[in-house]
Amino acid sequence: MHKKVAITGMGIISAIGKNVEENFDSLIHQKHGLSRLKNFDSIHKNEIFVGEIKLSNDELATFLNLSPEDNFSRTAMLGLIAVKEALQNAGIENVNEVRTGLISSTSVGGMDRTENYFLDYENLPEKQKYISSHDAGASSNQIANEIGLKGFVSTISTACSSAANAIMYGARLINSGKLDRVIVGGTDALSKFTINGFKSLMILSDEFNQPFDENRKGLNLGEAAAYLVLESEESIRKSNKKVLGYLIGAGNANDAFHQTASSENGEGAYLAMKKAFETAAIQPTEIDYINVHGTATNNNDLTEGRALKRIFGENVPNFSSTKPFTGHTLAAAASVEAVFSLLSLQHNLVYPNLNFQSPIEELNIFPITKLEKKNIEYVLSNSFGFGGNCSTLIFSKS
Repeated sequence: MHKKVAITGMGIISAIGKNVEENFDSLIHQKHGLSRLKNFDSIHKNEIFVGEIKLSNDELATFLNLSPEDNFSRTAMLGLIAVKEALQNAGIENVNEVRTGLISSTSVGGMDRTENYFLDYENLPEKQKYISSHDAGASSNQIANEIGLKGFVSTISTACSSAANAIMYGARLINSGKLDRVIVGGTDALSKFTINGFKSLMILSDEFNQPFDENRKGLNLGEAAAYLVLESEESIRKSNKKVLGYLIGAGNANDAFHQTASSENGEGAYLAMKKAFETAAIQPTEIDYINVHGTATNNNDLTEGRALKRIFGENVPNFSSTKPFTGHTLAAAASVEAVFSLLSLQHNLVYPNLNFQSPIEELNIFPITKLEKKNIEYVLSNSFGFGGNCSTLIFSKS
């Protein structure tokens, strides 16, 4: 990134709210959205907590005025709700008035629908429509079609760093002069496949997750969608639009250490943060708040902590994980936390790291545990995915 990119709109739906306002209210009043699984059946439903959006697929379809003939997955519907809010927030009525693109990300895709009928497609022809909405790109195309977008559409799937990479890609398209405006973010729904997969890795907690705690037991899965509207500074000058904040730095690195674990010294995380600082042209000492990846797994929190200490030394800035509020929303996590980072900048707040009791012995670093008011000019947000795909974003107030 050689130029900062303006953010003019944002939208979100998660376990703690159906829009930006509701999410912010939950954050400042420390209301988490974790509960037992309700929307579908699972053999693990009484063993885990999830960040579930308490709306059925039928309720989502009704809210969006979708026809019963449509083959929208839950992933696509959540994404469409968040994209529509982001466009409204940015004051965009004609999505094609300037060169506009959509970069969406997902891990689950349409799996929440297709897994229900996998064994019955031959006998249930009316359900075969969901096969074509199974792949990751289908949700992006459905969202683009619903908002009438005629421009560039692409999909990114790099596990839990997906939305960060979508945001980065959108910024590159603007900085290279390819597009004037890009809608960027991610969406993921809960599914049996995801729950079973994470259960097999033995990293799901049977309690509320405790990021950066010595006694952490694992993560709680969640579902969400969140999107930002990125615009070039030239586009902002022409429209005289209100800016919510700026993306000034970004970095991505792959440590290629293991399929699901980060390298022991957090090499990928360290390199991603290092690159982000290089592109932002600011010093680590200027960061006011870090929204850490903080999944509450043994591996992530220890390696991310080591990487933080490699970058910041013994003076790690105020940091917290917001995953105890929403659960880990996989491909949507980075855009959910980008929205939270922008709200932090706007309201000069550091969010509490819920459920924290004792520091990781080796690290001896302490997350913020109470809502804290302070001047915030720069926020760093980390998102690290399976396979060692690590991404860091730096946001600024001006």
